[in-house]
Amino acid sequence: MERSAIVAVGIFVATYALMISERIHRTVVAMMGGILMILFGIVDQETAVRHIDFNTLGLLIGMMIIVNITAQTGLFSYLAVWAAKKAKGEPVRILAALGILTAAVSAFLDNVTTVLLMVPVTFSITRQLRVPPFPYLMTQVLASNIGGTATLIGDPPNIMIGSANPELTFLDFLNHLGTVSAFILLVTVGLLAVAYRRSLQASPERKAAILELDEKEEIADPGLLKKCLAVLGLTVGGFFLHQALHLDSATIALAGAFLLLSIAGEKHLEHALAKVEWTTIFFFAGLFVVVSGLVETGVISTLARRALDLTGGDLTATAMLILWMSALVSAFVDNIPFVATMIPMIQEMGSLGMSHLDPLWWSLALGACLGGNGTLIGASANVIVAGMAEKEGHRISFLHFLKVGFPLMILSIVLSSVYVYLRYLLR
Repeated sequence: MERSAIVAVGIFVATYALMISERIHRTVVAMMGGILMILFGIVDQETAVRHIDFNTLGLLIGMMIIVNITAQTGLFSYLAVWAAKKAKGEPVRILAALGILTAAVSAFLDNVTTVLLMVPVTFSITRQLRVPPFPYLMTQVLASNIGGTATLIGDPPNIMIGSANPELTFLDFLNHLGTVSAFILLVTVGLLAVAYRRSLQASPERKAAILELDEKEEIADPGLLKKCLAVLGLTVGGFFLHQALHLDSATIALAGAFLLLSIAGEKHLEHALAKVEWTTIFFFAGLFVVVSGLVETGVISTLARRALDLTGGDLTATAMLILWMSALVSAFVDNIPFVATMIPMIQEMGSLGMSHLDPLWWSLALGACLGGNGTLIGASANVIVAGMAEKEGHRISFLHFLKVGFPLMILSIVLSSVYVYLRYLLR
């Protein structure tokens, strides 16, 4: 291995180790790793910038702006109260309703934003019913990660995979991942409802109190809500048609964001831009540069050859290896750096002669997105909900989460394996 490759691997491993340790914020670590790749001459600045995927960054920024403005209308509180009333105030039905609603919202918004908007309302409902919040929080966390698996914009790994494969459309993601995600969601929510049904009991008076809630009172700005829904509709429609329109998904998201800003008024401009998760954006940028060092020094191509040697170039074995490895790794470390490393590796497999890469891309998406349900640190949404629960006096321990989340994650990967094999690999 050449000196430059050894240095690149050293920087990558050190970056990864520091991110896992969480002693320094992951954004600082990723940016420093990227800067070191340039300082040590592994890549020059021009090459580094070329490797930053601005389609991924633009899509994230655009959707963050749209979501942050929409959140001010009270729409998500309205939906949660509406779902609780539709469930007739029955605690177990509410658990299922909030889980399915969370998954549906997560399919179009990022998971962290979804749980930030939904969980406060969940606490309000559980307080009124006087039932333990943990079953609801666990259901919503798992549902948010499952729902995010279903679409191009639902989870960062899918955004990255879609950006690396411009021929994959929004409809492709929905077609290939939507059905299996919906099935896994129903199985997961069903098992949780059965497991917690005895602890979720409420008096008739408590149920009646839920039915007396008026969801319309949750809407803070009806005029802004209409504008947000119109722009959201146009944006999602644009995602469906982006290939026919010859527009990248980032262009559509940013167009929707700034259309909404233009019609919502200047008073929302600074607030919306301030609420963009710039730490996440810089994290991505630094990470892309770190991975560029592995690509430019040939480390990725070497790993791809080794993986093909391990599986004998067999498509089924390679797809299953990627699916299970993605899930198990993503359960314990952030799935974004893992996916950033795997994308060029799969692309290299294609250049080495492996045809029909689609099963590998869908295996990577399913493993990386669903694997986050395995542990408390497996996905950002998990950590956020645990923090919110602790503030409310309900601590979610690593082991408590593991006992519930890990078996359900393994079950979801077993179901995904059957799906991938039957749909893409069975000859």
